[in-house]
Amino acid sequence: MPDHLHCVWTLPSGDADFSGRWRAIKTHFTLACRKAGVPLREDGRGAYDLWQRRFWEHTIRDERDFENHVSYIHYNPVKNGHVARVADWPHSSFNRYVKLGMLPMDWAVDTAVDANE
Repeated sequence: MPDHLHCVWTLPSGDADFSGRWRAIKTHFTLACRKAGVPLREDGRGAYDLWQRRFWEHTIRDERDFENHVSYIHYNPVKNGHVARVADWPHSSFNRYVKLGMLPMDWAVDTAVDANE
């Protein structure tokens, strides 16, 4: 998404260091942006305004919970008005799910809406 991201991770057994992993991702991405010449503003604390300070983690409880979260992530670009169909968002695992036969290409498409296009 242009202004946020979602991800599903499988952490090693006994490892729940979400904060450390996010810190590493943010650090490496920010350094790559700076190296590429992307202009970034620093806030009053010397941090860059690129990232929000907080995050929310959720431990997946079961297969249904996993499916619900992945579905939410796949549908998010449609929900936020970036594309009309889930398959149109190129930065998603959705197309991999389709390629693996796990979801149909027209998943979450309202056929009544599509028929009127």
